[in-house]
Amino acid sequence: MGTRQATEPTMHRACGPPSVASFPVLAITDDVWHEMLGHAYGGLPDEACGLLGGDPQTGAASVFYPCRNAARSSRVYTVDPRDHLRADRDAEDRGLEIIGVMHSHTHTEAYPSPTDVAQAPVPSWHYVIVSLKRTEPVLRSYGIVDGEIAEEGVGLDEG
Repeated sequence: MGTRQATEPTMHRACGPPSVASFPVLAITDDVWHEMLGHAYGGLPDEACGLLGGDPQTGAASVFYPCRNAARSSRVYTVDPRDHLRADRDAEDRGLEIIGVMHSHTHTEAYPSPTDVAQAPVPSWHYVIVSLKRTEPVLRSYGIVDGEIAEEGVGLDEG
């Protein structure tokens, strides 16, 4: 089971160490990537959102839980509480945890907005943004702790 670093334009990897707590590389499968991408496009014109289930120790996200955007907005997102509960229960049944949240940016780059930072609920989570601003989608992931943003690498697990 090999892991390869994803390359532009699909994904972006940060250079240098993060400025806040050390975050592991987020590893996602091709299936998780395609599910996130399909959900992002399917949510247009609004932002789409979902949760990542996986192993918090390794940073490996093996399940994507598409969620409804309760805000129904092209500028902000709110994970529907019922969808969050459903994802929590399913992850627990699989022996996984919710390790992150994904949302799309329909008109801006894949970088956390002030609203994204203010709403970041769990310091250990991966905050994944899929930007649909350009011709090719761009996925980036961040750690957000006490209002500080640190980009983390994203790897595609081929196995």
